Amino acid sequence: MKKFLFSILIFASMLMMSFAAAEFYSSMTKVDYVEGSKTLKFTTKMNTAHISDAIKINPNTAGFEAEVKKYVNNNFDIYVDGSVCTLTFTGSQVNGESVWVYFEANGIANFSTIRIKNTILLATFPKQFNLVNIAYKGNQKTMNFQRGKEVNEVSF
Repeated sequence: MKKFLFSILIFASMLMMSFAAAEFYSSMTKVDYVEGSKTLKFTTKMNTAHISDAIKINPNTAGFEAEVKKYVNNNFDIYVDGSVCTLTFTGSQVNGESVWVYFEANGIANFSTIRIKNTILLATFPKQFNLVNIAYKGNQKTMNFQRGKEVNEVSF
């Protein structure tokens, strides 16, 4: 009987805690290798309010896309087999609570390692968590980034 009451107490506590307001800060980036064009294509999804806070501009203004481009270029670096790659911003799209950012790295032949430095929103939100999924020739790797772990590397 004591175990049952203890279980009920734990369940009730967890239920009450689930209603507490908790901010969740994250971004997700999908990286696809397009072999035909030798291109790494990046799609990053961020919370609209969070990126707006970081770049200090309203997402409904004309300069928002230019500031997002500058922000991504300053907070996302990629190295393929030890060589830095230039990222080309290809666009962005605000869709309600999410901002989708598109960029790519061209001229990428076969490779064995990718190292990424991802500091997106880490300066603005200490609990920010960034996830990067990379698809390369049928293989998928996942990287996690947060304060104190801004650089990650995977091998294929």
